[in-house]
Amino acid sequence: MTAAATEPITTPEHTPSAAQPSPLRMSYEAYLAWEHEGGLAEWVDGEVILHMSASIVHQRVVDFLNRVLGLFVSITGAGVVLSAPAAMRAIPGGNAREPDLFFLATEHLTRLTESALEGPADLVVEVISDDSVMRDRDTKFHEYERGGIREYWLLDPRPNRQRADFYVRDERGRYQPVPLGLDDIYRSTVLPAFWLNTAWLWAEQPDPLRALAQIVGTERLLAALTA
Repeated sequence: MTAAATEPITTPEHTPSAAQPSPLRMSYEAYLAWEHEGGLAEWVDGEVILHMSASIVHQRVVDFLNRVLGLFVSITGAGVVLSAPAAMRAIPGGNAREPDLFFLATEHLTRLTESALEGPADLVVEVISDDSVMRDRDTKFHEYERGGIREYWLLDPRPNRQRADFYVRDERGRYQPVPLGLDDIYRSTVLPAFWLNTAWLWAEQPDPLRALAQIVGTERLLAALTA
């Protein structure tokens, strides 16, 4: 399926650059059916925005968390974990995003269709790249807050900028930052019994199985892997 290009949009999210092609205008239905290669493609205000391919540092964190979270929810039966390019439309009639990772609790699996998640995930993880700082920290922050995503992890693995921020939606529908303890561990409010040592995120070769063994216990992990 093809779509005709329109004049470039110049909001902070849509500002064109030499490394990023101009947006394409198409319907939401056309976006879901559209086949593209390389990088993320999000549907924003009726435009498809193509993003740069991820760096190795970025992808290392995404792959680590995908395995840790995916195995955790498989062992506990808590729900499912999906990654980009799976699309999520948190707000009816709103933008379609491709989060780096998102978790959907078992009781909300009816929100999944063959094409996308229609409704908010319970937890979204975005890993910051050079071109996504404003998008992840500002645009998506407010969009996810309005959309009802209960927990938002914002991770920056870039050299000399390593930072992990965690936000939980309060009873007024506003994100509140959750400070880490002295041990640099974050304990999820959406995934009971799941905790994350943020030092794992910055390791050159993080070991998902070793991390998961610490979270759920070695015996439980081995039982799940050999079942």
